[in-house]
Amino acid sequence: MMSLINLGIIFPFPPHMSSEKVQHRRFHCVGFSKVGQVYHSEAKEAARISHHARRRCDCLDLHKQQIPYMEGWSWQKFLVRRRHILIERDEDHSDTLIILQHPPVYTLGTSSSEKYLNFDIQNSPYDIYRTERGGEVTYHGPGQLVMYPILNLRYHKMDLHWYLRSLEEVIIRVLLSTFSVKASRLEGFTGVWVGNHKVAAIGIRVSKWVTYHGLALNVTADLAPFRHIVPCGIRDREVGNLKELLGTTEDANLMDVAHKSLIEEFSEVFQLSLDYRLISELDLPEGRS
Repeated sequence: MMSLINLGIIFPFPPHMSSEKVQHRRFHCVGFSKVGQVYHSEAKEAARISHHARRRCDCLDLHKQQIPYMEGWSWQKFLVRRRHILIERDEDHSDTLIILQHPPVYTLGTSSSEKYLNFDIQNSPYDIYRTERGGEVTYHGPGQLVMYPILNLRYHKMDLHWYLRSLEEVIIRVLLSTFSVKASRLEGFTGVWVGNHKVAAIGIRVSKWVTYHGLALNVTADLAPFRHIVPCGIRDREVGNLKELLGTTEDANLMDVAHKSLIEEFSEVFQLSLDYRLISELDLPEGRS
């Protein structure tokens, strides 16, 4: 079950060289060696090299669609298994990003406690899944943008704390640069807050340095389903969405603007060059895997 829990320029370079568904219905720089024109010329060339050195990232952009949780989860596991094979063959040449929405669903992390459910798990308001990600229970639903990065951290940084902080950085940049909303981290927790409201949750899994699961940003999401759980196991904080923070009623436009900014900031933070792909081009399986 999956959940919405919880820089300098990075120059990528080559490295040195699952759990089952538990568903209960009604029951996720150059140096300053010279000055003036010479320096500016070197800086321009460095920027050109940096751009061309970016690792490719196949992007499956389904942000206007509600993909069943089980299907999105199976895609991730399939891509991770395929990535492992490519790594063994020394043929791993790109990362993958999936961005989508889910129908209403609750997800639990691998060691989530049922004490954070305000209902009998056999009589859940929505489908509920236990997954292999970290973190406690969360809710996914329409109006929430979910990003699943399948990254080989050998080409980025082999540091899980760095990866979590980088995902938070994507959200913080989106809120500030696009909406002029100052967001922050909360010491001891993973995610992004605006004041006392958690607007983005992060829950990841890393297998042999390949990431999956990811982040979820509440844009126009209905917050009522969060009242049936203790989101991320944090009792003294509230959940918020961007729509209420901005005081707007433009749901569709807000989703489009937030999506565009998420894609841009993600590619900048991780220094990736996005290549938009279709489901058929990625040979993804149908249904569960």
